Amino acid sequence: MEEIALTLAERIDADLKQAMRDRNETVKLTLRALKTAILQARTSGKSAHEVGDPEVLDLIRKEAKRRIETAAEFEKLGSPERAAAELQEHAVLVRYLPPQLSTAEVEEIARAVIAELGASSIQHLGQVMPAVLARTGPQADGRTVNQIVRRLLQ
Repeated sequence: MEEIALTLAERIDADLKQAMRDRNETVKLTLRALKTAILQARTSGKSAHEVGDPEVLDLIRKEAKRRIETAAEFEKLGSPERAAAELQEHAVLVRYLPPQLSTAEVEEIARAVIAELGASSIQHLGQVMPAVLARTGPQADGRTVNQIVRRLLQ
């Protein structure tokens, strides 16, 4: 039997239904919030439009980043149980993202780009960053790439 590839939104729907059957509150609440963000993106603008996988991935990244930032704030405020809940939600969202490159892999890509462009100082950051980000794509966080490139150019 031929397997049909699901879009990311369809996979999220299926996982939400399973979480409801399993009575998994963390997954259920996280995926409902994500579905709300997808619905808002779908209906934003002048007319409703279909949201493709790249746009859904961007929404997942934003939601995951927001969970990390919120967890850090809860830690600062002395609420470790609420921070842990945010980190659990982050873990749910990360399942839908492509695997991230390691720091060593990003550094290797950055070194190759710097060598190709002949960059030798921090003034070349504006040339190096777009090239590195193009090669890493969604598999590396922009902040991490920036830190690595800055360190290598100094």
